[in-house]
Amino acid sequence: MNPVNYLYLAALLFTIGATGVLIRKNAIVLFMCVELMLNACNLAFVAFSRMHGNLDGQIIAFFTMVVAAAEVVVGLAIIVSLFRTRHSASVDDASLMKL
Repeated sequence: MNPVNYLYLAALLFTIGATGVLIRKNAIVLFMCVELMLNACNLAFVAFSRMHGNLDGQIIAFFTMVVAAAEVVVGLAIIVSLFRTRHSASVDDASLMKL
């Protein structure tokens, strides 16, 4: 399979994730869309790495997955805190958490 097809797929996944971030108001869906965008970037890194015949893109994709895992832990903690106080996972209610 041609590596350019993987880049087209990565662009499509990134576009779907960016559209979800811009349109949706639910925090859980928002984080899922951000994760979709990060996975699209990982796919592009691996495709470029494969095209050039080195492992640099795969190493960057690995570190991106580590950062994404840390982001999920912190993000879900914030969402749980928001849901406990407001009984809603809406992003619009997040500004109400300020003291």
